[in-house]
Amino acid sequence: MCGIAGWVDHARDLTRERRVVREMTTTMKNRGPDDEGIWLSPRAALGHRRLAVIDLEGGRQPMIADEDGEPVAVLIYTGEVYNFRELRGELEGRGHPFRTHSDTEVVLRAYLEWGAGFPARLNGMYAFALWDVRAEELLLVRDRMGIKPLYYQPTGSGALFGSEPKAILANPLAPPAVDDGGLRELLAFTKTPGHAVFRDMREVRPGHVVHVRRGGITERRYWALESRPHTDDLQTTIGAVRGLLEDIVARQLISDVPLCTLLSGGLDSSLVTALAQRALADAGPVRSFSVDFVGQAENFKADELRSTPDAPYVVDVQRHVGSDHANIVLSAAQLADPALREVVLRARDLPLSFGDMDASLHLLFRAIRERSTVALSGESADEIFGGYLWFHDPDVVAADTFPWSAMRTRLRSSSSVSTLLAPELLERLDLQGYVAERYREAIAEVPRLPGETGKERRMREISYLHLTRFLQLLLDRKDRMSMATGLEVRVPFCDHRLVEYVFNAPWSMKTFDGREKSLLRAASGDLLPRSVLDRRKSPYPATQDPAYARALRAQLAALLAQRDAPVLPLVDVARARAVAADTDGPVDEVSRSSVEQVLVLNDWLARYEIELAL
Repeated sequence: MCGIAGWVDHARDLTRERRVVREMTTTMKNRGPDDEGIWLSPRAALGHRRLAVIDLEGGRQPMIADEDGEPVAVLIYTGEVYNFRELRGELEGRGHPFRTHSDTEVVLRAYLEWGAGFPARLNGMYAFALWDVRAEELLLVRDRMGIKPLYYQPTGSGALFGSEPKAILANPLAPPAVDDGGLRELLAFTKTPGHAVFRDMREVRPGHVVHVRRGGITERRYWALESRPHTDDLQTTIGAVRGLLEDIVARQLISDVPLCTLLSGGLDSSLVTALAQRALADAGPVRSFSVDFVGQAENFKADELRSTPDAPYVVDVQRHVGSDHANIVLSAAQLADPALREVVLRARDLPLSFGDMDASLHLLFRAIRERSTVALSGESADEIFGGYLWFHDPDVVAADTFPWSAMRTRLRSSSSVSTLLAPELLERLDLQGYVAERYREAIAEVPRLPGETGKERRMREISYLHLTRFLQLLLDRKDRMSMATGLEVRVPFCDHRLVEYVFNAPWSMKTFDGREKSLLRAASGDLLPRSVLDRRKSPYPATQDPAYARALRAQLAALLAQRDAPVLPLVDVARARAVAADTDGPVDEVSRSSVEQVLVLNDWLARYEIELAL
């Protein structure tokens, strides 16, 4: 895993811009702590920061393909292509020479052999920029599911690009400005494909290629979910899911550095850990890591989303599988530390905070990085197999909006403090109208299956919304928190072969035993302890320590005392003061998140010197 940055310009000589390109590239240092490379030409400048995972010596970048001693294509690449060995064999059969053992060189040679359509041959998570020297054309390519991020900003005579917005913002041509549209995207808890929040900036959409040519910028889709009839019976489908997962996990265990799994005690991460242990049996126990909180056993109270704590199930899986396990236990003081919040903000570039869940994820990854460089995660199984509570709530399913928005509205209605934002700001932004518009756009994209009606039709819509919108929020969070520590996290459930297959399995089959994720449970039955197979879905944990909420209120009070705090024009100050003064007030997640939102918004406006173009 790595970080990329660059600049294409058909109106200036970029060989004179080394300093700016290096500044752009340096912003990606955490994503690639092992090495740096920069390649300059008059029209293109490419920068790369490397996290060495495969072919530690030979995989340096930018990587250049030449003919007769002259460069013909230059690649900067982040991610992993899991079928690179098969592709290499095919390319060698077609006469391509290889100087390294890296998947990067396979990607470069695949372009030379198959042209701009080659991304359709790749299986993996990736984002890369490829400069065709002869055509003076840049290709920006992102994987099918959007696991790896990639942004760009048109300049009139070319484009700036980078793995994260900070790389683009390091260029003087890209001031950090945000208009009302950007604020709506930030505050509506939605993820619109292509939207990057910062004015004029774009995100390459999953499964797309952006072409930057002298004549302008165009975007082309090379993959999308399609609806097809599912002809396999139940037992065949269960077997197919199991077979796919075994193949996927085995492929994603390829690494020249230490790797591990993330283990929460839920079905998804437990299955990944069990499959990894089985595949690595000859190499000894697989490493696994979990996160917990000081006093969580005493403080835990079941709620609508979380009926059980993780810890007992983690122990069951560790004993059953035999992994080499470490539990990372965090305190309220660690989670509430303003310095940590700033680190998290810098990783994300945006105040899209999940509060203490972002903080704990970052601390977990930082601890893992001391022992491993690669981790496998159970992310996205809920979106694929229908695991979330709201998939099974008739009122939420029937709501004319995103299901997670309907669920969020329900949770906020039961909280005493749902927002501290100023009423006039909320009225002007009309977040409900914005979400409704984004929802209509998403529904219009759903690939229809002829003859499908009723619940099956609606659940196909629900699945599509999660795979193309909600999952993007979680993948982005996981990528930023992990790469900020130099940790590569792989997501086996995002393999497009599995996604395509399960997306087209009927909902009645996905819930054949009356429970969530029936197919996945059935495919896991011989690998996991009964306690985990019977456990109800529980999201990523949040601390329930009252000390965390008290620390947030104290920080809010200190913020409100600063007359020049940039967030104050966006806040209902009177209400915020009442919340800060109520030291014995509510500590539920919704109430806490309202305080976290104000704190991180203020940090963002100040640290990034945001120009609010309202």
